[in-house]
Amino acid sequence: MGSEELGGNMMGVVLEMKELQKSYGQNHALSQFSYTLTEGIYGLLGPNGAGKSTLMNIITDNLLPDSGDILFNGEQTKIMGKDYLKVLGYTPQHQGLYNSFTASRFLFYMSALKGMTKNEAKEQIPRLLKFVNLEDHMYKRLGHFSGGMKQRILIAQALLGNPKLIILDEPTAGLDPKERIRIRNLISEISFNKIILIATHVVSDIEFIAKEILLLNKGVLIDSGSPHHLTKKLEGFVFEIKTTPNNLPSISSKYMVGNISKDNEHVYVRVISDEEPIDYEFVKVRPTLEDVYLRWFDMEERK
Repeated sequence: MGSEELGGNMMGVVLEMKELQKSYGQNHALSQFSYTLTEGIYGLLGPNGAGKSTLMNIITDNLLPDSGDILFNGEQTKIMGKDYLKVLGYTPQHQGLYNSFTASRFLFYMSALKGMTKNEAKEQIPRLLKFVNLEDHMYKRLGHFSGGMKQRILIAQALLGNPKLIILDEPTAGLDPKERIRIRNLISEISFNKIILIATHVVSDIEFIAKEILLLNKGVLIDSGSPHHLTKKLEGFVFEIKTTPNNLPSISSKYMVGNISKDNEHVYVRVISDEEPIDYEFVKVRPTLEDVYLRWFDMEERK
């Protein structure tokens, strides 16, 4: 399944979110959220309760905001109605599949819900099953699928109808490393001429494929930009301390600790700090997106 088949025509796609607000009582799940997405992959990062699910439910029209607007290619999605749903694909975090359905039957069922004709479904489903490497399992019941296979069939159903906007909620949750890599590569392949928004806790899943990262906490967009842009902000603030096990409690209480490793003689502690850890032997190291995540969200927990 080539990029032309996945991407359709060459028209650009733009999703504008303007001052989205959503509250549950006194809890502000989303506060004046504004952002514009264009073709490519975006990562949505944040701890539990950050507002990621609220934002995705608003984008997918499962939830109405208290105020604010979403525009797709300049048109308000609330006015587009079913036309908006036709350009939308969604993979939920929780795999609520019909275990008695075969893969083929499930995709035909989902195609009907999306308003596709039988001919359209017959033309697309074999290609989609091949694309997600499930063509040899099309008549296998979903109840017998592994976690990775279930996630791939959910991605396949999200691609039915060749949507231009795809929302993926924790697409690699609970998968082993090999299956996570397979899913990550699939996401990269389908990103041509589409907007893909991925909500995840697994930073490594998006560090190398996302063109921009959105950091969300308590309903507020606290930072955003390319992975390079975000990590560059931390240059000079990430260090590796060479020490002994006896010093670990003191280091952990004083610094944000990102990683601890050891060899036969020493312990190496990766820390994030505004000041150089001059009480220890250290070297400056290159920041990663995981350091950025720790910087923002561990800092919040310490307040």
